Amino acid sequence: MRPVGGSEPSVAAQSLTALAMKLRRGWNMLQVYKRTIPRDLRALYRLSKMKMFIRKCRKRNATVGEIFQSLVKKHPNKTCIMHEDKKWTFQDIEDYSNQVANCFHKLGFQYGDDVALFMDSKVEFVAIWLGLSKIGVVPALINSNLRQQSLAFSITVVNCKAVIFGSELIQAVSDVSPLLKDVDGLQYFCLGEFDSATVPAKSLDTLIPESPTTPPKHHKGSMNDRLFYVYTSGTTGMPKAAIIRHSRFMWLGAGIHHMNTIQDDDVLYTALPLYHTAGGILSLSQTLLFGNTCGIRSKFSASKFWDDCIKYEATVAQYIGELCRYILAQPEKPQDRQHQVRLMFGNGLRPQIWQQFVDRFNIPNIGELYGSTEGNANVINIDNKVGAVGFMSRIIPTIYPVSLIKVDANTGEPIRDNKGLCIRCEPGEPGEFVGKIITSDPIRQFDGYVNQSATKKKIIRDCFTKGDMAFLSGDLLMMDEDGYLFFVDRTGDTFRWRGENVSTMEVEGMISNILHHTDSVVYGVEVPGNEGRAGMAAISDPEHKNM
Repeated sequence: MRPVGGSEPSVAAQSLTALAMKLRRGWNMLQVYKRTIPRDLRALYRLSKMKMFIRKCRKRNATVGEIFQSLVKKHPNKTCIMHEDKKWTFQDIEDYSNQVANCFHKLGFQYGDDVALFMDSKVEFVAIWLGLSKIGVVPALINSNLRQQSLAFSITVVNCKAVIFGSELIQAVSDVSPLLKDVDGLQYFCLGEFDSATVPAKSLDTLIPESPTTPPKHHKGSMNDRLFYVYTSGTTGMPKAAIIRHSRFMWLGAGIHHMNTIQDDDVLYTALPLYHTAGGILSLSQTLLFGNTCGIRSKFSASKFWDDCIKYEATVAQYIGELCRYILAQPEKPQDRQHQVRLMFGNGLRPQIWQQFVDRFNIPNIGELYGSTEGNANVINIDNKVGAVGFMSRIIPTIYPVSLIKVDANTGEPIRDNKGLCIRCEPGEPGEFVGKIITSDPIRQFDGYVNQSATKKKIIRDCFTKGDMAFLSGDLLMMDEDGYLFFVDRTGDTFRWRGENVSTMEVEGMISNILHHTDSVVYGVEVPGNEGRAGMAAISDPEHKNM
């Protein structure tokens, strides 16, 4: 007799269905492997070259200054940095930076001292921080657009003993000096002509030339020393001073160099500010670590972008998404395609204008990347996949330990399984991008901020195994079935506008002060035809006192 209800055929059907689904998944993964093996092998080779460079630096316990010195010996008369109509050779930068080091050592500055560096993008900006690093003095690279309270905060948050500024910013320094009157022993040094009645500063135009060009002998730096601070809004609160060690500068530079296959004879061009990671680390590291010539510009100009690339004979140029849109909005002209640029790298190139930008300006390669100043969750697009900010290997995911984890849509908190561990996202699911922290590995470590409580907020524990740690990027990304990553949105209390991260908390505080402690909420809103989000404020004013 057959069992009543046909249970045997039902079980068989379920088994066949499960088998079919398993075979389909296997077939799909096989196709993924076939499509992505070439990409992953190229990335693995480039990653190995990057790690080899870091290993060599680690073996020597090298500093940025020492690596640069070896390049000077190799080609002292090669052009190092070009700005406007002036060219500085590698020897010029070495001599000037040594003068800076000897000057400030004579003035009593020593290893571990912090100073503020506040000036527009120029060659001296680079040579000054390089020189200070040779005696272990740590400069804070301050946004030249900051004024008043924000500027004072940036100077005091790292306990600066001096402010080194360009004469073009003397009014900003004069305006902020009353807010710094309680900083004990704060000194001022000015580069360029200035009126000492405006700010009681010492002239670097006098002090630096008086100093010897010989390399300083009184300090032996380490790869793990602090090189400088870069300010980031991150995802919450006031700007934070992110710690950039020599090792971090090296691996960020090596990542750009090897993942983009930048060659020794490539000439770079960047119009981005040198106080930010993009211009100040990603581009200049190619010069200071690998010997590439670099052209810089004090202020970005959309109409002059290709003129500069032609003038400097650039083969590699840097962008952020907003710049691409501004350049694309310019009237067409012959210079659009008369350049020699073979690669543009950067972040934020919108998928909507990507192909149009590439086609109009004849750019063979786009190196779109994703990362943060302080984080270890950084990826790059190495094969021109339109819209992708990078990828994770589906074949060998452990080779570079970054992941997407599920988060609560309302709270933003990571969702955990019954073992208390985070849950990885499947293809097509948005999640927060995280990077595993390995303190013994320069590529995987997270140095954090000067403020230790802010550092702790960016670390998640028991992420994939009990006792492990990971860096929380604060950004939502999504992965497709081939492992390509696409930016979705920012989390937390910031929005991005015109290349800058804006802290809602900082803006709310300013509104409160102006409107006599009136409550307000600041948030970012999308503006058609513009990158990022513009700021909008909702102000509590029921009696219309502030209207």
